[in-house]
Amino acid sequence: MSDINQRIEQLVTTNDVVLFMKGTPLFPQCGFSSTAIAILERLGVDFETVDVLADPEIRQGVKTYSDWPTVPQLYVKGEFVGGSDIMMEMYQAGELTALLEQAGVPRAAA
Repeated sequence: MSDINQRIEQLVTTNDVVLFMKGTPLFPQCGFSSTAIAILERLGVDFETVDVLADPEIRQGVKTYSDWPTVPQLYVKGEFVGGSDIMMEMYQAGELTALLEQAGVPRAAA
């Protein structure tokens, strides 16, 4: 396994919810990343973010790791969920909430 794959593996297995995105939660650098952050904030869970614009190796590596060509990318308990379109569909159908509950992801502290 390459160093970049090991770094990504470490990130997705040591955090319950990880979003690889363009920018930061306070300053998303694309509409898709902004949408993904809004969904996670509405769900009220703690999540970790990785700004792929700050690290070109991660930016390309995460696409290879997931075999998914775009960013943002959401992982829950080490499993790839999808990008912002999939997140939106799952959120609207109640499936994302169910997935987080089934995975045992706790709500963020108030």
